[in-house]
Amino acid sequence: MISADCLVLLSDVDGLYSADPGRHPDARFIPDVHLITSEIERMAGGASSAVGSGGMATKITAAKIAAWSGVRAVIASAESPSVVLDAVAGKPVGTVVRPRRHRLPSRKLWIAFAQGASGRVTVDDGARRALTRDGRSLLPAGVRDVDGRFEADDAVEVVGEDGRPFAKGLARVSADSLRAIAGRRTSELPDGTPHEVIHRDDLVVLP
Repeated sequence: MISADCLVLLSDVDGLYSADPGRHPDARFIPDVHLITSEIERMAGGASSAVGSGGMATKITAAKIAAWSGVRAVIASAESPSVVLDAVAGKPVGTVVRPRRHRLPSRKLWIAFAQGASGRVTVDDGARRALTRDGRSLLPAGVRDVDGRFEADDAVEVVGEDGRPFAKGLARVSADSLRAIAGRRTSELPDGTPHEVIHRDDLVVLP
């Protein structure tokens, strides 16, 4: 929000390792991260992993938000007296998380990271291509299943037929309303029903 050039996250370790270095002496140090993937999050000790320490999962989450904001992030040890100056100067210190080339607008950052998902919407492959490749809105015709209880304007995950979430957005209809119109073409919708389940302006495609 303040258009920072760099986010420095200080830790009790040198940066990100492939495992908890305190318990795994052969853990590999990772100096450079170009994209925070689920594998990187597991290394940091996320919910699906038993490794990681010192709040590294939280730091990786913060670095991910920074990267999507176009901000370089550095995770480094607080024990080095010059660590902040070195990080800001771009010297090789800690783990550097590279910023994404295309930064998300503030509204989409809020949708992606500040809003917890209240449900899931499963879509077919055609709808997935329309969202990810063509930048279109999600229509009821592409919806295959609805999970959870949510109201209009709540955030929901968009899931492919493989069961993996690939986008997140603000629903324009409630879960109950969406179940009633899922799979229908626009011409088949009842009068007054929004034509988009999620408008493209309210949708974030995730890596």
